[in-house]
Amino acid sequence: MLRSLWIAKTGMEGQQTKLDSVAHNLANVGTNGFKRGGIVFEDLMYQNLRPAGSSTSEQSQLPTGLQVGLGVRAAASTRNFSQGALTGTGNNLDLAIKGSGFFQVQLPDGTTGYTRDGAFQVDASGQIVTNAGYTLQPGLTVPANATAINIAADGTVSATIQGQVQPQAIGQIQLANFVNPAGLEPRGGNVFAETAASGTPNTAAANSNGLGAVQQGFLEGSNVNVVEELVTMIATQRAYELNSKAIQTSDQMLQRLSQV
Repeated sequence: MLRSLWIAKTGMEGQQTKLDSVAHNLANVGTNGFKRGGIVFEDLMYQNLRPAGSSTSEQSQLPTGLQVGLGVRAAASTRNFSQGALTGTGNNLDLAIKGSGFFQVQLPDGTTGYTRDGAFQVDASGQIVTNAGYTLQPGLTVPANATAINIAADGTVSATIQGQVQPQAIGQIQLANFVNPAGLEPRGGNVFAETAASGTPNTAAANSNGLGAVQQGFLEGSNVNVVEELVTMIATQRAYELNSKAIQTSDQMLQRLSQV
């Protein structure tokens, strides 16, 4: 059977995977703190039909060989952690990181998750939590009689207590950063998890040690560029069609052979 059938098949599978990534990016164009992903491809093994350097006579060698590739495969996914646009909301518990770093939250299994989604709320016990109920780490408790909350650029949180003139400090938000943030594992729910590839987190107060500043009353939007994704979608569709055309051409060649 013609190799081109199987080679084109791997090409169609690869482009389908790339289109899945584009669709995922577009689906999350309105997701807080979402970072767009991509797919990296690599060629498959080669059949070495005529090795380079083979002797053609006692005094001569082949300057080049004859290798036939067997297609392509999706090798890895990538993630772009560039800054998303900041949008003012006026909500005191909406926080955005201007620069690098992640908010730390405690997951239900007791491990620590990392997120760029700063849409926080206060639960029944006064703890600052995410929309999914994950507690911000280190834990911060807002007094029940607090009338206002102020969060500085360095993450210092203070509350204005009813009947008191001076605000009361209730804690400080710590951010985390990684040597290789692209190695973080996406868990869904706008949360990433540490892996061996990402390295261990480096935690510190916001706006220090290379970490970004906390912006109160703002949310970071998705960094998906819709126009760029649409262009990628068109190119992916054309590549898929070309691989499909290669299968049709191979089929026609096999049909011609069967008629001989």
